[in-house]
Amino acid sequence: MTDIGRDRIRELLDAVLADDQRSLDEMAAGAHASPFHFSRQLTRHTGESPVALRRRVLLERAAWQLQRGASVTDTAFAAGYDSVDGFARAFARAFGHPPSRSGARADRGHWLPSPNGIHFHSPTVLYVDSGTTSEESAGDVLALMVRHDLDDIDTLLEAAKDIDDGAYRAVRLSGHRLMEWNGPDESLRDVLAHLALDKVPWLASISGEDEPSSARPAHVRELIEIHAGIAPRWLALTRDIERRSGWSDRIVDAICEPPESFLLSQIWAHVLTFSAHRRQLARWMLTDAGIDVSELDPDPIIWHRRQSGGFA
Repeated sequence: MTDIGRDRIRELLDAVLADDQRSLDEMAAGAHASPFHFSRQLTRHTGESPVALRRRVLLERAAWQLQRGASVTDTAFAAGYDSVDGFARAFARAFGHPPSRSGARADRGHWLPSPNGIHFHSPTVLYVDSGTTSEESAGDVLALMVRHDLDDIDTLLEAAKDIDDGAYRAVRLSGHRLMEWNGPDESLRDVLAHLALDKVPWLASISGEDEPSSARPAHVRELIEIHAGIAPRWLALTRDIERRSGWSDRIVDAICEPPESFLLSQIWAHVLTFSAHRRQLARWMLTDAGIDVSELDPDPIIWHRRQSGGFA
């Protein structure tokens, strides 16, 4: 977006997102332009009308606030809605779930598909993702698989969060182990811990961080909280590697003994392969524990249709 002048686009965006400028006329006045020229200029630069841009970014801000404990009522009025019901309907259409569930789905982040890469990032930052024209297109197979994997893990953790400790730790597949070096997959505790935590060593290796603790949380709710921090980091790293065409880059993993070299493409293929297996294993174990998972469809086709409002 460097060809459109940083200062002017910032002025236009400020006018769109100002709390006291909700209508097109008010936005245009804030940018010192007529409504016609304001709308035309912003749409030409961003590919999105002022009203649509404002609505989307404020919904992203609402999701961000809900994930951090704000009430649905306060968030609805802060987003400019006249009623909580109206906000709830708009939020559900945009995100595929009601605002009351947003806090539990923080791993999915708060961004909506965008034609311009402009997103709410924090109360003081508007993020402009200049490397992409939208979140992920239907043709971006890797991005869809990564997002589906993260979302499905979240769904399975939520399904298991109220399970009693005995059922959580019960051995259901004695001796089952996907990889010799990676620990057992005999119980729900084993499988869900792998799903929630197995990206952590890779994140540490790629980011040059210290070796993470091998201790497992005792409860599913702890896994949910940890995964909520891991998932956005993993998704952001995926996007960054894709933007710079870095899949053939290589890391030397000093956490391994002895240190071992991996291509980034190998790491992502490895993670997705074993995560897909464990997600199905978790469904079987949840069913065996008496938890109905019939509504938790694992099919990425169904998942993507829900994400895109059914038009896929």
